[in-house]
Amino acid sequence: MTQELLHSPATERNKKPILEVLRHVLPSAGLVLEVASGTGQHVVHFARELPKLVWQPTDPDEGSRAAIVARLRAANLENVKEPISLDVLYTPWPVDRSDAILCINMIHISPWAVTEALFANAKHVLSSTGVLYLYGPYRQSGRHTEASNESFDTSLRSRNSEWGVRNLEDVTRIAEAQGFVLETTMDMPANNLSVIFRNAL
Repeated sequence: MTQELLHSPATERNKKPILEVLRHVLPSAGLVLEVASGTGQHVVHFARELPKLVWQPTDPDEGSRAAIVARLRAANLENVKEPISLDVLYTPWPVDRSDAILCINMIHISPWAVTEALFANAKHVLSSTGVLYLYGPYRQSGRHTEASNESFDTSLRSRNSEWGVRNLEDVTRIAEAQGFVLETTMDMPANNLSVIFRNAL
C-alpha cells in the first residue's frame, strides 16, 4: 500500500479547525495519545503547531502505522513518538498514562462496543482531570442535525450494520458511567462536532 493511498482529503480539510479547538482544551505540556491515527496527517499537523506537547500516534492497522512513520520522517519532528499498535477493545492499552486523548472520526466507523471500550480503557490511562477529545458527526436528541448526516449514516450502515452516526446523548451516558464529565461541544465544519470530556475521577 502506498503513502498516497492513505492520504485523506477530509483530514486535510478539518485539521486546521480541529487545531484551533485543541489550542484551547489541551494542556500546555504533557503527553497526548491519539487513538486511531490513520494516515498520520493530524498528528503531524498538531505536533508541528503545538511543539511543547509530546504526541503518541496509534493505530491497529500495520499499513497505517507504516504510513505514519513515513510521514513523521518527512516532517522531521522531535516531539512525536513512533506509532504503536493499539486496538481499543484490548486491555490493557500499551500506554500507561497520558495527559490528553484524541479520537477523531472513529466511533461512527466502528461497532458500538468500541465506543464503550474507549471510555472504559481511557479512564485508566488519562491523568486526573485530563481531556478526552472526540470529533465527528452526531445525532442529537435522536435526530440527525442535517440531511447530509442522515445520508452519511445510511451509507455507513449499508457498509456495516454495526457502524453509524451515534446519538450524542448515548455517548455521553457511556462516558459518565466511566467517570467522565461532558465539558462542552462545539459546532465544526461539515456538520461535525468537537466533543470534550474531562476525567472526573
